[in-house]
Amino acid sequence: MTDNNIFGQTDIGRVRDNNEDAFVAEELLHSGFILGCVIDGVGGYEGGEVAAAMTMDCIKTNLFSVTADDVIPRMVGTLKLANDEIYNRKQLDTSLEKMACVLTLVLADVENNKFYYAHVGDTRLYLLRDKVLVKITQDHSFVGFLEDSGRLSESEAMSHPKRNEVNQALGFSSTASLKDDFIETGESPFLPGDTLLMCSDGLTDRIDKDQLTVILTQYTSLRAATAALVDAANDAGGHDNITVVLLKNNTKPLIHEAAKPLSKTAIFPAETNEAATPMQPLANSNNNVAIVKKQVKTAKNRGWVVFLLVVVVLLSGVLAWMFWQVNELQKRDRTIAPIYENPWILPSPNLQDTIKTPLRDTTFYKDTIPEKIKPNGTRTIE
Repeated sequence: MTDNNIFGQTDIGRVRDNNEDAFVAEELLHSGFILGCVIDGVGGYEGGEVAAAMTMDCIKTNLFSVTADDVIPRMVGTLKLANDEIYNRKQLDTSLEKMACVLTLVLADVENNKFYYAHVGDTRLYLLRDKVLVKITQDHSFVGFLEDSGRLSESEAMSHPKRNEVNQALGFSSTASLKDDFIETGESPFLPGDTLLMCSDGLTDRIDKDQLTVILTQYTSLRAATAALVDAANDAGGHDNITVVLLKNNTKPLIHEAAKPLSKTAIFPAETNEAATPMQPLANSNNNVAIVKKQVKTAKNRGWVVFLLVVVVLLSGVLAWMFWQVNELQKRDRTIAPIYENPWILPSPNLQDTIKTPLRDTTFYKDTIPEKIKPNGTRTIE
């Protein structure tokens, strides 16, 4: 349990006489994974504690040497083994016949930016990314189903009289009689800066999602944030045991330096005679956001101007081509088909052309003066 990547804390609360919760928060040095788990015991004064302790021991023993090739199968196999151990123990000891437990288990691979989880019951897993908190798991309870499906609001679910009744838990039945999917599993990217929150219902029955977000974003230390969450649940009544585990990917994101800026914009410092320094990422402020939006808008406007210029040039070219085509057609018509005002007036043939052609009727010549053709085919001089 360290404050570097993971930290956990459990508290008895303000009402209960004993603590049936347990947790695991360890870095598995042999495998490179980080193990986080919150376990909430069910079944009376002693039974809940026993079931939680048995499950915690099973997890530590069987997940110590997990590898990236079999993460989820190993998690599921471990929880099924814990389920059978609890169920068989109940058969041997009638004083523990109601014991069971619910849990949320996480294995995080920080180096490869990924996490895996397995879940049974109404403990919860949340992901905090960019100051937004997202609920990952679903509550295996009637009230949880109504909330997850939108039939109940969060506040209505928190005050519902059956909010603590669960449909699934380790130890209710033997593994052989359970459906294969009674354990909810999943995997997701775990990016630098992300934080995972695992908690028992002693926290979420008292503190809503908005309050959780405020507390988680207020503290940079996992230890301080965990303590603040526990204190908030106690201040709200502390009606149940409270357990919190925080797991954070605190690696720094990769920042690529710009080799050569495409253009000078407001986000770059003014030119000076000093040596250039690597470009730093923008701070998360409203001013910088406004600047970036303005740059995007300017780039869009510039794109429209270029587009309109291209359209104008293309239209001008088309019109010029059409004008040239019309001129060419007019020239060709004037050359090929000359027009005479009087259809009866034809060019007069000369003597040489007439000698070479057969005589037809009678033809009279007078130099090259035009002749008029009579209806009987005789040409006369005008």
